[in-house]
Amino acid sequence: MPKLEKRRGPGHGEPMGPGWRFVWLVLYYPVSALFRLRYRHIDRLPKQGPVIVVVNHVSHVDPFLVSKFVLDAGRVPRFLAKESIFAVPAVGWGMRIMGHIPVRRGTTDARQSLAAATRALNEGKVIVLHPEGTVTRDPDGWPMAGKAGAARLAMLAPDVPVVPVAQWGVQEQVDLYHKKIKLFPRPKHVLSVGEPIDLGDFRGEEPTPRVLREITDVIMRRLRVDVAELRDRPAPDGELFHWTRAGESRGDVA
Repeated sequence: MPKLEKRRGPGHGEPMGPGWRFVWLVLYYPVSALFRLRYRHIDRLPKQGPVIVVVNHVSHVDPFLVSKFVLDAGRVPRFLAKESIFAVPAVGWGMRIMGHIPVRRGTTDARQSLAAATRALNEGKVIVLHPEGTVTRDPDGWPMAGKAGAARLAMLAPDVPVVPVAQWGVQEQVDLYHKKIKLFPRPKHVLSVGEPIDLGDFRGEEPTPRVLREITDVIMRRLRVDVAELRDRPAPDGELFHWTRAGESRGDVA
């Protein structure tokens, strides 16, 4: 099992605003107590400057675990998240003061979310996306086909590294789809940072549906390979698993 490496400490790491300081006090330590987190290659996440982080989605508790990981890496995460979350009393307020960006899926308003994310990157921030848009429905838990949000953002900010983070473990004990919650013994969960994804072949291309699909496919296949390394088993061959929620299309932003 990898060690719990941390880069954040007194005087180190990207400064946190008041919203994140509140989260640090209220949620950081309970998450630390409930889950046994371990990190691999945390040094691959840049200590400063803009970063697009893409993460496979295995559990409904991912946002808490990924947030803790990014904070431990010395950065402050800003998620592109479903607009419906921002409508929840208190939760929505907290999401906004932490700098998260709401996404209204399947509408032209989604472009405003990408514009806000691009501004954050121009300010040297970290943007985190789950390209699948929901917890994977792949029967074996592999990363499934993604939506185009990460690809669009990468094309809007071509000089910003796209860093994959593969994760695995907690879904074995926390699986809301199957109404399974087992917190003892503490669920083990590993997050592993990969080398930046090379999207150089797409530089200068127009963001056509074909190009966006190809970039999304590159991102998700890379995550599948990295997850396979965590699982210590070969990555599956063939197409990524496709799942579509009623009323949505594969091209939705997040």
